Amino acid sequence: MKIYFVSLGCDKNSVDTEMMLGLLQEGEYTLTENIEEAEIAIVNTCCFISDAKEESIQTLLSLGEYRTKGSLKALIATGCLAQRYAKEIKKEIPEVDVCVGTMAIDQIKEAIQSALGKNKQDFLAPLEGKPYASSKRLLTTPGHFAYLKIAEGCDKHCTYCVIPSVRGKYRSIPMEQLLDQARKLAENGVKELILVAQETTLYGVDLVGEKTLPKLLRELGKIEGIAWIRLLYCYPEEITPELIDTIAREPKVCHYLDLPIQHASDGVLKRMGRRTTQQDLREKIALLREKIPDICLRTTLISGFPGETQEDFEEVYRFANEMEFDRLGVFAYSQEENTPAATMENQVPEELKESRRGELMELAQAISYEKNEALLGQEFLLMIEGQVAGEDVYVARTYRDAPGVDNFFFLNTHATLMTGDMVWGKVTGFSEYDLKGELVEHEFTK
Repeated sequence: MKIYFVSLGCDKNSVDTEMMLGLLQEGEYTLTENIEEAEIAIVNTCCFISDAKEESIQTLLSLGEYRTKGSLKALIATGCLAQRYAKEIKKEIPEVDVCVGTMAIDQIKEAIQSALGKNKQDFLAPLEGKPYASSKRLLTTPGHFAYLKIAEGCDKHCTYCVIPSVRGKYRSIPMEQLLDQARKLAENGVKELILVAQETTLYGVDLVGEKTLPKLLRELGKIEGIAWIRLLYCYPEEITPELIDTIAREPKVCHYLDLPIQHASDGVLKRMGRRTTQQDLREKIALLREKIPDICLRTTLISGFPGETQEDFEEVYRFANEMEFDRLGVFAYSQEENTPAATMENQVPEELKESRRGELMELAQAISYEKNEALLGQEFLLMIEGQVAGEDVYVARTYRDAPGVDNFFFLNTHATLMTGDMVWGKVTGFSEYDLKGELVEHEFTK
């Protein structure tokens, strides 16, 4: 049977999709990108913020028309929205046959059989126990990089976040399973591993009683074929001297760190349920830059959190200006039901949230421009992502750029390169975000 699969949401969700596709490869199913010829449609949904929830709902509604009028014999919702709103989905979108929760992705084949049968049964396993992890994955990323999800769930309970209610408590995936996945990925041509979780820096605490992310990084660094290892979602309060030392010393670990801070006003941070103060953040950022001078720091901020005053906003604006983050993303606060923040007083009007977001993004753009100007003449090892159609220009990334969220390096060369090649480039030009340059050495020498 032909399956049409849609994956929405974050990179953690993408890994779940790849796990399900790996299972489906073992059955009597084939994938199709043409909904017109599909017999089964599966949507791996997201509900982290309102926009993601709306996208998931609209996708299900759109595919629901094929369920009633087209050739679709079954429509299945998986992932966070299905976990959180299974009853509501079945009531409001009756075209959806079965919902599969976040802890039941290993039952996707059984869910298909249920959806095709008369007694349609949802698969909503308890949010506990070991997360499903398999080396049998069908990558949805280009073949030269892959996400490695090292843990499931979260124990932080930030007041704006629904993750604990849809993903459960923090549970690390055993190291041997991760190393097995990584070896298989490397054997299949993956050169860059991007470690993800709701919180990567706590890895191992639930398994052995201590943070073992540094050990995991060292073990991953031994795998032949892996050139870059990148860390995302590192909560600043959990970044230890050992982790900083490992990033500095391990040659394959990119000098890049994503540390989502969300705000810098102590009052807002407290209402968010965050476990840092502005002074904590200043000290951790200073330490990172002292120990790893060429580190690229990425962060995210939330504008318009309930109770955010003009003084709070000016404080986070001033902080962002002083810290000069290399990469900065800003999200307007999303009022999510059944979270403590949703019922807080002094909700900020949408227009003001967006206005403040815009001001922070303008600041981020100006900082990015200045930082790019300072890189003129420098040489970087590049990962080739593709070629600009009809031009002798290749799209690439440096160690400073995570795929999908960061900047590009546009490389001018007459040389013939392939996606996934690693070459050296010299910066000869720049814009607000991206770099331009020329080929220095068509050889991977790192």
